[in-house]
Amino acid sequence: MINMNEVFETNKMIEQENLDVRTITMGISLLDCADNNLDTTCKKIYDKITTLAKDLVKTGENISKEFGIPIVNKRISITPISLVGGACCKIPGDYVQIAKTLDKAAKTVGVNFIGGYSAVVSKGMTRSDELLIRSIPMALACTERICSSVNVGSTKTGINMDAVRLMGDIIKETAEQTKDCDSLGCAKLVVLCNAPDDNPFMAGAFHGVSEADAIINVGVSGPGVVKHALEQMDINARSNDGKNGSDATFEVLCETIKKTAFKITRVGQLVAQEASARLGVPFGIIDLSLAPTPAIGDSVADILKCIGVEHPGAPGTTAALALLNDQVKKGGVMASSYVGGLSGAFIPVSEDQGMIDAVEAGALTIEKLEAMTCVCSVGLDMIAIPGDTPATTIAGIIADESAIGMVNQKTTAVRIIPVVGKTLGDTVEFGGLLGYAPIMPVNTFASTRFVNRTGRIPAPIHSFKN
Repeated sequence: MINMNEVFETNKMIEQENLDVRTITMGISLLDCADNNLDTTCKKIYDKITTLAKDLVKTGENISKEFGIPIVNKRISITPISLVGGACCKIPGDYVQIAKTLDKAAKTVGVNFIGGYSAVVSKGMTRSDELLIRSIPMALACTERICSSVNVGSTKTGINMDAVRLMGDIIKETAEQTKDCDSLGCAKLVVLCNAPDDNPFMAGAFHGVSEADAIINVGVSGPGVVKHALEQMDINARSNDGKNGSDATFEVLCETIKKTAFKITRVGQLVAQEASARLGVPFGIIDLSLAPTPAIGDSVADILKCIGVEHPGAPGTTAALALLNDQVKKGGVMASSYVGGLSGAFIPVSEDQGMIDAVEAGALTIEKLEAMTCVCSVGLDMIAIPGDTPATTIAGIIADESAIGMVNQKTTAVRIIPVVGKTLGDTVEFGGLLGYAPIMPVNTFASTRFVNRTGRIPAPIHSFKN
């Protein structure tokens, strides 16, 4: 039973510590929209989205007003479009027409983004998959609210290196197609390994084929709340230690993070249940990821500094992040029976002021970020690199990150932005929640021969569990 102290505590987290529900995402299956006529397919897609999601934004706003809980984004995820357009799309331009339809539907219902302009090609590519992938640069250049993802590997299937190599080219082409806005299209494109079917966060969200016809997934966020709790924890520990004023022990640290994650997740559970009941759509999952924003104090990097590293990237950073990720999950699963999606700590560079500061201080490199992705929630996220970086180098980075996901049986991702016309020493402004980013250096030694080999990297031995 909720008491008044808990109410006051939640109000304080919202007003002073940047607690919010980052997104209500409605997942919608479009499998029944497939048709061998492109115009018919587009009409079915538009009609289904605008029918099921017509009240999504209004409902989110009403819940936010009634409960006093900020709900930052209202979004839609859909069936990977390569599965829907296979019968009617003959050229990449046909998929672009579907993208425009999706964008129109998103604007009609008022959502921030619609994710699922996607293909799942972890073992091989159909012609439909390849056509969609080749359409991505143009689709992202001519739409505003479309997010795209391609899953190139999994623990069960290995890594599709043909798709990895192709995605290096696609990212470069997307950067070129959107160069007038600092290659912003790449910020809406992510390459994944072990992509979950129920992720509510963009740009990697899509509605998996194992899901119901429509569901409500909610992503909560509260880095500022965790940071404040850890600061108060150490103040209390020092005041109680009369001899040397030492910080709290690891045991107390872990308990504090778990308890805080529990409280954050309960807020998301409340919003999810309300949205589900009001929209008449089943509740799917709570994603309890700590997703930072450029706002001061709303930073995963600042949590790592509270744990004890001078800057993210210092020795001990990976261990601190592993501790944080694990305790967030342990606390969250006690607050909801249906935790899913990514759930953990995000480490995007441009969206986290503390990460930006660490890069500018010289503490954080792409190589150290890659090591941190072994234990974080996703992977290399919102990293700006020189625009002249070769496509083969980008493919090599994708391969490395996919290997981490494949071997460690976790989701990993690459959302990297080769900003056309920018080089080391420059900064790129994306605006809004996407923030800004310094251009980071990339290893200049070539991986061309490696990524140009065709075929698939086999699944690891521990994947054979049947």
